[in-house]
Amino acid sequence: MNRTHATGDGPKENPRILIVGNAGQLGRELEKVFAGIGPIVGVDRESVDLADPEQTRELVRRAAPDVILNAAAYTAVDRAESERDLAYAINEGAPRVLAEEALRRDALFVHYSTDYVFDGGKSSPWVETDSPNPLNVYGASKLAGEQAVAAVGGKFLILRTSWVYGPHGSNFLLTMLRLARERDRLSIVDDQIGGPTTSIELARATQAIVTGILAGRFDAAQDWAGLYHMTCGGSVSWFGFAQAIFARAAELLAVKPPTLAAIATKDYPTPAARPRNSVLSNAKLHDRFDVELAPWELALEETLEVLRNAQ
Repeated sequence: MNRTHATGDGPKENPRILIVGNAGQLGRELEKVFAGIGPIVGVDRESVDLADPEQTRELVRRAAPDVILNAAAYTAVDRAESERDLAYAINEGAPRVLAEEALRRDALFVHYSTDYVFDGGKSSPWVETDSPNPLNVYGASKLAGEQAVAAVGGKFLILRTSWVYGPHGSNFLLTMLRLARERDRLSIVDDQIGGPTTSIELARATQAIVTGILAGRFDAAQDWAGLYHMTCGGSVSWFGFAQAIFARAAELLAVKPPTLAAIATKDYPTPAARPRNSVLSNAKLHDRFDVELAPWELALEETLEVLRNAQ
């Protein structure tokens, strides 16, 4: 079995890699793990407007990549309820254009999606064949993006993940650490469960799969193309995740843990509804690519270590 930090044999050539959204929490980690694979062209929102199809198309034609990694998305879940058109432009329109250009170049296209395509009503982990039923505009726009990429076809991977966080960007971990400095007590939702997944583990797993594909280890017939779930192992509620964060941050980062109170979703109303169960099964990913992400507890420990070393 390949752990995500084991890259195996390198690709046969030095592929030109386009990372869209390279300044985001996942994009930054992708730049690190792909640095030795081939020349990288990285773009962020400052250099291209993904809501503009022609800018997006021109970006790919100018970069002339062999691999496109789309780490960009409209991720403001609550704001998407009032910015539907923008959410769809970035989460559906841009992936469609990137997929079309990848197909035109015979390039490999990797696109990331979300657990929010599901309604959370299932009691067991979600599998790729379960019917999506998003509860909010963000989830609906990401589902539309998945469908657009699949409709274009070609050499594509859609990687659904959940509860992404890391040492950079805007995420639950960094929010908790900030709030601990500002407040003595925090109320955290305890009836939504998921698999917290680090940008570090996502990037490593992506690199392991992409280099394997480029090296021809997963068959030339492209039967690997399609949709996969990719999260860290295990599951926990937001409240349990917060408990774990502060238990380790107290030691590693000298953070004074606040008092935590478990609350129900109904006690923390938000513009966008959230799924109660966001746990994704990774069985298909493991069976096809022999790749397994670390358990969420170990991934959290590593991320806190990264933050400690950055102090």
